[in-house]
Amino acid sequence: MRTYVFKRVGQALLVLWAAYTVSFLLLSALPGDAVNNRIQNPEAQISPEQAKVLIEYYGLDRPLWEQYGSALTAAVRGDLGYSLTDGRPVTELIGAALPSTLALTGLALLFGMLLSGVIGIVANYAPWKSLREFVGSLPALFGSIPTFVVGILLLQFFSFGFRLIPASDDGSLVAVLAPAITLGVLIAAPLAQVFTTSIRAAREQPFARVLHARGAGETYVFRRGILRNSSMPVLTLLGLACGELIAGAVVTESVFARPGIGQLTVGAVSTQDLPVLQGVVLVASIAYVTVNLLVDVAYPFIDPRVLVNGKARRVTARSAAASAPDRELAALPNLRVPRRLPVEMSMP
Repeated sequence: MRTYVFKRVGQALLVLWAAYTVSFLLLSALPGDAVNNRIQNPEAQISPEQAKVLIEYYGLDRPLWEQYGSALTAAVRGDLGYSLTDGRPVTELIGAALPSTLALTGLALLFGMLLSGVIGIVANYAPWKSLREFVGSLPALFGSIPTFVVGILLLQFFSFGFRLIPASDDGSLVAVLAPAITLGVLIAAPLAQVFTTSIRAAREQPFARVLHARGAGETYVFRRGILRNSSMPVLTLLGLACGELIAGAVVTESVFARPGIGQLTVGAVSTQDLPVLQGVVLVASIAYVTVNLLVDVAYPFIDPRVLVNGKARRVTARSAAASAPDRELAALPNLRVPRRLPVEMSMP
């Protein structure tokens, strides 16, 4: 277990380094020079001495590999530079915008998980076939609607129509509900689709039929066997869905005029504030890698079968439902399976 955790941490650090390197090279390859453009802007009123300090700080008078080495070393120390727009440290700007985005994405993640869970259970266990088919088609519908369309519709009906929520963020809990629902629908579509398919595949496995043959009810079989086997693919996809949360937060915060990482990113793109963009990419990468690391570490606790000689396998919907632990089959020791009749019977 310790080797497995250390290996995952090493992979996470490698992904962080790769994300920072790629973003640095891409931003450096953009046409124009944001720092020199800022210096040459008459409205900035930057003196020659200040311009020299900026050029030396960002290493624009040195080769690209030296700029990268200095930037990477400073990022490891927590120094992400200064904003070219207002001169404040990038860490200060991100620190001020991050709590609002965390509240939005956290509530959206909770709503998306609840919605996908309800869809998966109803689509498999509803007593009416028409209801199962209707609910089973909802993930495709949610996935086909753009995020900004959902946000505009919620604003139109619940803010301007019924006046239940404020049109812009006022710091209240009600103001975050509509953007959280908008963002939650975005991640609920793939989660619900995978959860529905995983439950359907797990119900067809031998362990479920054996438990039913021993007299177990549908609720017991779902709680003790099907839920665990069908949750592994959802857990894998949940780690990947964090990328969609970060990307969707940019659109959602723009639609609902919420301060956060999204608004900070839009402002940095419009003003070519490359240090802020580099910091946003790094923070998003840290969030994405951290969630996936937690998902990988949680695998052995949910299903020890993923640990093989200190290594782990990513679990798909088919492999997660391919077999069940033997303890699930032995969970009902007091129930007896009817004995088969002898194959050979004497003829009259």
